[in-house]
Formats: sequence, structure tokens, C-alpha cells
Amino acid sequence: MKTKLLSTALVAAVLSIGLPVVAQSSTDPGFKQDMHDAGHSTKNAAKDTGNGVKSGSKKTWHETKHTTKKATHKTAQKTDEGAKKVERKTSPDQ
Repeated sequence: MKTKLLSTALVAAVLSIGLPVVAQSSTDPGFKQDMHDAGHSTKNAAKDTGNGVKSGSKKTWHETKHTTKKATHKTAQKTDEGAKKVERKTSPDQ
């Protein structure tokens, strides 16, 4: 009877010590998992930043291209107007 009581007490003691340790390890992912998650978060943030820079650069490039074309056409138009003005002033018909 004493051995049965002693073994029951021993099993109860082991369970009372062991269960919280098992429960704690299953709910707390630990330092390694935290670092793993932080790495993934950093990777995703870098991707988002890169995509933002890419689309911003693309938009800026298109705007610059458009503005340059517009300025080129305006310069050509004004050059043509200036050439016609000079031609009118210097024509021998006057």
C-alpha cells in the first residue's frame, strides 16, 4: 500500500512539474522563431519599398520623357517661327 501511495505521489509530482513545461514550450515559439519572423517581416518590408521605388521611378521617367518631348516640339516651333521672321525681314521684296 505504501508503494502504491508513493508511486501515485511520484506520478503526481512528475505531472505537476512536467505539464507546465510542456504547455509553456508549446505556446511560446521561442527566440529562434521570433528571429525567423523578424527576418520575414524585414524581407517583406524591403520588397514593398523596392516596389514603391520602382513605380515612382517609372512614373518620373515617363513624366520626364513627356516633358522633354513637349519642350522639343515647342523649341522646334519657335525656331521655325524665328526663321520665318528673319526670312520676312531679309527678303529682297521689301
